[in-house]
Amino acid sequence: MSSEETEKSGDTGDRARTDRTADTRTPDPEARGLRLVPVLLALTVVSGLIDAVSYLGLEHVFTANMTGNVVVLGFAAAGAPGFSVSHTLTSLAAFLVGAVAGGRIAVRLGSGSRRTWARLTLAAEAVLVGAASVVAFAAPDATATVYTLIAVTAFAMGLRNATVRKLGVPDLTTTVLTMTLTGLASDSRAAGGSGHHSPRRTASVIAMLAGALLGAWLVLHHGLAIPLLVAAGVVGVLAVVASGRE
Repeated sequence: MSSEETEKSGDTGDRARTDRTADTRTPDPEARGLRLVPVLLALTVVSGLIDAVSYLGLEHVFTANMTGNVVVLGFAAAGAPGFSVSHTLTSLAAFLVGAVAGGRIAVRLGSGSRRTWARLTLAAEAVLVGAASVVAFAAPDATATVYTLIAVTAFAMGLRNATVRKLGVPDLTTTVLTMTLTGLASDSRAAGGSGHHSPRRTASVIAMLAGALLGAWLVLHHGLAIPLLVAAGVVGVLAVVASGRE
């Protein structure tokens, strides 16, 4: 065999080995599942559901939107009818405790698999919201039920908000839209910007509106337990399918 034939044979063998290596390369486990952007948009819908339950069914308190809750606390402290200082403080306190828990979990799991971290946190949220639904089914008219639902859902939202903040996906906080709307307007082509993130921001606004609309309809026609059950179901599915990639 000539030296030229030997060289060609060696090149062919190298290419074959490279192809086999590529074929047997382990897929990135973080990429398996639904990407974080649609996951967070679905969670934004859930936030609308949760706040519909809390504001319409739990005497005008928010358990997902803490900006609104601080304003509501001011209303209640001033004696405005229909607002409760104790309910609002319960929500704020539970949310902060949930956020502390979320921060602790992020310290423990954040340096590892984002997929595992996100799924475990979502599973915890699904269990908490599901438990709130069970309470609402079992004792819908009990005074303790109101405080239980406020505390449990606010804790779940604090846990989720801390996790979403640490995940750092731009423009998808899942619970507040003030800066999203600001960015949508100020970065738009009409304002001289590129409008680069406009689709994501618009989708976030629509998701929150859809969740609030659905949640309000369910609360008005079916009470508090059903929308909480729907929210728990959605989050439970996300806990199974979420990936670690944006």
